[in-house]
Amino acid sequence: MPELPEVETVCRGLRPLIVGQTIERIEVRVEKLRWPIAPELRQILPRQKILSVARRAKYILLEVESGLLLIHLGMSGVVRIVDSETPLQKHDHVDLVFGNGTSLRMNDPRRFGAWLWSRGPAAAHPRLRHLGPEPLSRQFNAAALHRLATSRRIAVKNLIMDQKVVVGVGNIYASEALFRAGIDPARPAGEIGPGRYRKLVAEIKAVLAVAIEQGGTTIRDFTSAEGAPGYFSQQLQVYGREGAPCIVCCAPIRNRRIGGRSSFYCPVCQK
Repeated sequence: MPELPEVETVCRGLRPLIVGQTIERIEVRVEKLRWPIAPELRQILPRQKILSVARRAKYILLEVESGLLLIHLGMSGVVRIVDSETPLQKHDHVDLVFGNGTSLRMNDPRRFGAWLWSRGPAAAHPRLRHLGPEPLSRQFNAAALHRLATSRRIAVKNLIMDQKVVVGVGNIYASEALFRAGIDPARPAGEIGPGRYRKLVAEIKAVLAVAIEQGGTTIRDFTSAEGAPGYFSQQLQVYGREGAPCIVCCAPIRNRRIGGRSSFYCPVCQK
């Protein structure tokens, strides 16, 4: 599943290509992805201009003159800018066709993505209303995280992956940040002190910032809006390295299930 750096990479790729473009039409070839695609978009969107491209959590926000399109890539979705005459491939489900002859095309084999419509601000949309702060914002800080963790027995990895606590810290980046902070991913969140949370927050921000700069992480099939892969996978220190030596102490990296997800960690360096 594309995580926050991958979605941010897509937004940065889309921005110079579609902001200012006028929508000619939307072509919907399946009526339902994860949720139904509003049929009224066929009447709403023509002649609307793309005003901005932004991101909230893992949603791509396309602002037009009368509202917002919220696009989620789901498990395997990809959006690309193509010539509108480019032949369709299997699973090309939605095209946003622009007046300059290009299209924003979504391919989604599993159909877990989404195209949603909102006439109000992003913060008011039901899918975004209850989300926590962005991880690279000032609102996400050690004091706030420690306060939310107090007296909780939940594993710290599950805490930082809770979208109501902080958005966009998915499995890959949670594993990497916890390793760099030296914290066992299964450690109860309430047993971790303020100083260690300062280190963890700093590492979350650092890992995500570097991943964004490098275009995200290619684990299976992620590519950017231009079709380029992400390269942060070349810097992964624990994720996907079960049995390989830790880069710090040479102990074998382990993998265990926490909250139903594979969690990679060093049993020596992480306490």
